Amino acid sequence: MGIIFSMINSLIGGGQGVAEIVLVGCGCPLRGMGWYHAVQLLGGECPSGKLAYIVEPWFMGGGASGPGGPEFAEFQKKAEAEHGVKFFKSVGELPPVADGVKRLALISGRTSDNPRLMSESIEAGCTTIYLEKPGAPSVAEIEKMVEVSKTKNVPVLMGYNKNVCKYVSRVRDHASGVADSHVTFVSNNTYENNDASLGECFERNCEGMLKNMAIHELALLVSFYDVTVDNIESVTADKEFSSMQTLKGPSGKDFTDFDKIKFTIKTKTGKEVSVQADRCGGDTSYATVTNSSGEEVFRHSMPDEDDKANVDVLAAKYPGAMPYFFSQDPDYTTVKERVSNFCANGVEAEGVATLEVAKDTLKVAEYLVPLLQKQLS
Repeated sequence: MGIIFSMINSLIGGGQGVAEIVLVGCGCPLRGMGWYHAVQLLGGECPSGKLAYIVEPWFMGGGASGPGGPEFAEFQKKAEAEHGVKFFKSVGELPPVADGVKRLALISGRTSDNPRLMSESIEAGCTTIYLEKPGAPSVAEIEKMVEVSKTKNVPVLMGYNKNVCKYVSRVRDHASGVADSHVTFVSNNTYENNDASLGECFERNCEGMLKNMAIHELALLVSFYDVTVDNIESVTADKEFSSMQTLKGPSGKDFTDFDKIKFTIKTKTGKEVSVQADRCGGDTSYATVTNSSGEEVFRHSMPDEDDKANVDVLAAKYPGAMPYFFSQDPDYTTVKERVSNFCANGVEAEGVATLEVAKDTLKVAEYLVPLLQKQLS
């Protein structure tokens, strides 16, 4: 495999190298984010990266005969036969990196496993890490990861795809031309509004909404609105919109989380921005700009009209897959290509969040959760 990558890089030449990508954590076909990363890479959507290896501990281990196991086995068989991808149960089983090859780890495992998987990927010769949000379960753990990244001199870039989204950039551009404008970022998902569906969601995403679904919006606030724990002046929950529930997950254990939340943050440096997230709000996320009178003067959605045709094509191609894969498809590709190009050719990954941004984002999430819970109790 390493010889193949060296030949590809030699043939392309001119600084247009191709990163050797290791996907760590594929998950279940149609449901796992890692699986969708693989689909895009195998489809040739990231010219600066080629998927060479997939590491999948669960479905190649204890989960092989359980739900999703047969589907994964079928995906593995097809990826091996049609694309030459090699599969491993652990990062430690990966072969050494060949001379002249730049190896990129795309880590899409469980949040609790990320610190270990990052260290293992670095030991396996990866010179760049693409890490899915939120990066780690706690601020303390992500601070340790920052130190590892610095010590090993291995850059870690985050899969906060909304940082490069069209709807975000267009709303920010429009807001800059409106006096006393106010921006609200709205994130929706498609869970059924019942105890069983939300209970399963709460347990599977037990880090909580603000560290999971709404973490993308918090990353936007950190990246573009000077929001840090030290710079927050006030946080106000919209009690009429927001809802917090305690529900039983499939295990029978109780989980408390927001099924929907809306809040406004004011910073000490004079900025004000709102976030709204709804587990059962539908498959369209968007952002709005209001003027000084509170009137909405601009809105841009994801997907927009230009993207909906692509969504329909993907939905027909992958029936039963998570709908948000399709609405965010172009942005997933953009982030992967920029990180791959950075790994292979040293080209700056413009707009892509760093591990430092992830650390500040997670700090904000941990700060907000008890404060919002208190306001809603």
